[in-house]
Amino acid sequence: MSPVTIYCESTPNPNSMKFVFNMYINRVGPVEFTSYKDAQKSPLAAKLFDFPFVTSVFFASNYISINKGAFVEWEEVMLELREFLKSYIAAGGKVLVDDVDYSKEEEIKQKQAQASAEKIPETEIERHIMSVLDEYIRPAVEGDGGNVLFQSFENGKVSVVLQGACSGCPSSTITLKAGIEALLKRMIPEVEEVVAVEG
Repeated sequence: MSPVTIYCESTPNPNSMKFVFNMYINRVGPVEFTSYKDAQKSPLAAKLFDFPFVTSVFFASNYISINKGAFVEWEEVMLELREFLKSYIAAGGKVLVDDVDYSKEEEIKQKQAQASAEKIPETEIERHIMSVLDEYIRPAVEGDGGNVLFQSFENGKVSVVLQGACSGCPSSTITLKAGIEALLKRMIPEVEEVVAVEG
């Protein structure tokens, strides 16, 4: 195994930091933990909640977005978190409870569906919305340390869940309205509004 390296990347959310690894740490799909109780499915997330300033943890394929309380500055805790993560992964620590046999495509898809709060699209419009989210919106949001999940489409209104760095971000309203809503309205005439809901 090659040496673990991690670099830190700020996000638009001042209370969120992205810790990027030189390897895959999670092949199940995006997973978010917002409490210690919730984190029992992840040994790593549970350990991160031992840090008193950690408020949520979001795992993507090769990075972790950590949200902190406003009472501490990143300069005070960033190096400690980076060293902890590096040591934990280098020692072979588990990220999630259920390790996945990545050679089994169906098992991966099943785990991704369980890990995700995303609704499976049922109508043609929902499939089109999901396609736009996957192709145009999700890559940009992931670049900022977050994720967006489709929840529903009813009477012209699209409901989405914002995760990771996007959750609680002061600029998430701009992302939602000027980014996601504007693009969906332009590409799908049936969309009139996009709102964020709690996951």
